[in-house]
Amino acid sequence: MEFELNNQIVFAATGREDLVPGLPTVIFIHGAGLDHTVWTLFNRYYARNGYNSIAVDLPGRGRSGGVPLSSIEENARWLLDFIRALKLEQAALVGHSMGSLVALEAAYQAQAAVERLVLLGAAVPMPVADPLLHAARTNDHGAVDMIMLYSHAYASQLGGNPVAGINILNSNMRLLERGLENVLYADLKACHEYDNGLVAARGVDNPVTLILGEEDRMTPPPQATDLINALDNAKVEILPECGHMMLSEQPEAVHRALARSFHE
Repeated sequence: MEFELNNQIVFAATGREDLVPGLPTVIFIHGAGLDHTVWTLFNRYYARNGYNSIAVDLPGRGRSGGVPLSSIEENARWLLDFIRALKLEQAALVGHSMGSLVALEAAYQAQAAVERLVLLGAAVPMPVADPLLHAARTNDHGAVDMIMLYSHAYASQLGGNPVAGINILNSNMRLLERGLENVLYADLKACHEYDNGLVAARGVDNPVTLILGEEDRMTPPPQATDLINALDNAKVEILPECGHMMLSEQPEAVHRALARSFHE
């Protein structure tokens, strides 16, 4: 699906031709330097099981036009504009990594527009190490290499994948390489500088599920402690032997955790 928003082309994968009035809606929000394709398996499932399912490319990423927005707050405002442009009264927001911050901030800015939150690989704050920021700022491939090393569990780095025929590291590396020219840096910088997370969490009454990877070294589960404590209505699931790139590392475990969050 393509349409114009704020004078820029927006792309979102829906899994069907049109949105169906009256169905509940779930919007999937990708992480730093990534795009809608990371949600393909989950988007297809929900589109075929009673939901309007939408995996959106944020501005300047994937097939959406424009340039990457410079802050989590700006991305959240854009997401709420996106929801209004689709004439949706309410949607569940499912965000991974940077996308989890965007979802959280959007719920804080407009709770009535958000039915529930599912935050994957989330932490508040979400600091980014100086060497990674520097490499991304100079469009150095070392930024991609560092993310590959620290965002995958040990078993994933050995090539294990429950989805036959897919190499986890290679597929994620190709995605990040497409966003290496300025996009990755803008996204990492937005995560690093976001300081409203705990305020947002304290101001959110929506049901929230956090799905965390036990072996995540980008956003380790202990780093989510303050976020969990700040939320009034939070449920936490920790996926064993899973890193930060959980959508490709443990897709079935993520799917089951998502299903539980929607039927709790």
